[in-house]
Amino acid sequence: MQYKLDRGAHSVYTLQYHLVQVVKYREKVFNDENMIFLLKQKIHEISTTFQVDVIDIGCDLDHFHMIFKSKPTLDIPKYLNSIKTITSREIRRNFPDIKEKLWGDAFWSPSYFLATTGQVTLEQLKKYVEGQGKDP
Repeated sequence: MQYKLDRGAHSVYTLQYHLVQVVKYREKVFNDENMIFLLKQKIHEISTTFQVDVIDIGCDLDHFHMIFKSKPTLDIPKYLNSIKTITSREIRRNFPDIKEKLWGDAFWSPSYFLATTGQVTLEQLKKYVEGQGKDP
C-alpha cells in the first residue's frame, strides 16, 4: 500500500478521518436537498477556516458521514464543535419549520463517531459515504 503523504516543517504524515454525526433523537430531518446543500456548504466553509480538506460528505435522513484530512495540529474537538454549532444555527435559521421535529435547542446529538481510516481503503469509504441515503 502506498500513502499520499503530507508534509509539515518537521513532519511527514497522512491523517484521514471518518466522522458520523447524528441528529438529536435520530429525527429524520434531511429530506430536503436545499438543507443538505446548506449543511455541506457550511461544513466546507468551516473546514477551510480550520485548514481541513473535506474529501467527501454523504447524508442520510438522520445523520451525515464525512471523510476529511487534517494536519496533526488540528484541534479536533474545537473543529467538530464548530461544525455542530454553526450548522445547527444556520439550518434552524434557514429552515424554521425544523423546530416541529426537534425538542429544545439541540439539533445534533452530543455524541459522534470518529475513526481514522487506516482499517479500510479510502476508495471503500468514499463509496460508502456516497451511497448514503440511496436505495441499495
